[in-house]
Amino acid sequence: MNRIELSGNVRQQTGTKSAAQLRRAKRVPCVLYGGTGVTHFSVDEAALRKVVFTSEVNGIDLVIDGAKTLAMVHQKQFHPVNDRVVHVDFMEMKEDREARVELAVRLNGQPVGVRSGGKLNQTMRKIAVKGLPNAIPSRIEVDVTGLELNQSLHVSDLKLDGLTPLHRPEDVVATVKVPKKVEEAAPAAEAAAAAPAAGAAAPADAKAAEAKPAADAKPAAKK
Repeated sequence: MNRIELSGNVRQQTGTKSAAQLRRAKRVPCVLYGGTGVTHFSVDEAALRKVVFTSEVNGIDLVIDGAKTLAMVHQKQFHPVNDRVVHVDFMEMKEDREARVELAVRLNGQPVGVRSGGKLNQTMRKIAVKGLPNAIPSRIEVDVTGLELNQSLHVSDLKLDGLTPLHRPEDVVATVKVPKKVEEAAPAAEAAAAAPAAGAAAPADAKAAEAKPAADAKPAAKK
């Protein structure tokens, strides 16, 4: 897990009015949970962006008025119009205590099945796991070059050293399948190819039908 240091100051006042004043000063009100108590503090908005606008999980070394605490982003709130960060909750982490996190899954490489006409579908973009902070990576990297057509990658196939997945082993992370439109087009193409052959027999049958009455016709009566 990457570690990022972030400095903050304890809030002397809390409440809506105080939070609005902080935001006008380009600072974001935050709360730290999980320790012996709850700490209300504020952080510079620009400094906070590097830990909020990312899909990666980072360990945050929070330095609040000189006291350092290992934490991680728990929840974040954004302004509905301009997407500015308006509030962040942090959860304290202990080096010897397992934490539960959701890690982004990044698929690397082009599967063999894609080169055979299949399409790669990623059904799980995040994996929930638990483990000690030192064992938690920023994200999960998966090599899918060996994935063949109609083959799937399951949670049980992931290499999660020191981590315990919080999903069923058979849950599908990614799969390579023939696109649905291609599958539907194949029977239609076969039917279209068979149609001329069936139609070609029709003229022959028609000629036979025309010839039969002539053969069965009685000879004309002699005068």
